[in-house]
Amino acid sequence: MITQIQQKLNNRTVDILGHEQMRKYAVLIPLIEDEELGTSILFQVRAKSLRRQPGEISFPGGKMEELDQHPRETAVRETSEELGIPSDQIHLIHQLDTYIPSQQSIIYPFVAQLDVNHKLLPNPDEVEKTFCVPVDFFLKNEPETFYLGLKIDPDPNFPFERIPGGRDYPFRTGKIPELFYTYKDKVIWGMTARILKHFISIIG
Repeated sequence: MITQIQQKLNNRTVDILGHEQMRKYAVLIPLIEDEELGTSILFQVRAKSLRRQPGEISFPGGKMEELDQHPRETAVRETSEELGIPSDQIHLIHQLDTYIPSQQSIIYPFVAQLDVNHKLLPNPDEVEKTFCVPVDFFLKNEPETFYLGLKIDPDPNFPFERIPGGRDYPFRTGKIPELFYTYKDKVIWGMTARILKHFISIIG
């Protein structure tokens, strides 16, 4: 029996527990060489007509489709669709650490250089506008950190009688740090700021 267990374990690839049920997304940090700003990161402001996070600042990206063989394909495809740039003008540099914001989703971030010789034509259904921030700004300025408290809210039919302590069980609570970068009148926060901070910590 142990031999059979060992064979099954040896023949599988380690992954994230429960990943089959999780929604998978990929985002891309687009780098460009700007004549005035130098090496910069291109951000987009999400269209106000979008159902999720309208008007917020984000990186291009979206949900993996069945045809995407790897998250990198999702990142390139979504960037091409949202910014109106041919995929062959998006030059992938490297993948960053995987981000798991919740038990429902997985985010795969990538870094790429965009060919600045191509004029961007953002899709107005998804992108209101774009803007650039010098990488040097993030290297010199730490984000502000604020916290959101976590609250335990069990379902009415939660089986307290099955756990030690019942309703007095000491569920763990805590705080979630939220990062905020402010560049001129632009506020970059949430998942975008967290991935951005991770990128800057690597290159800084």
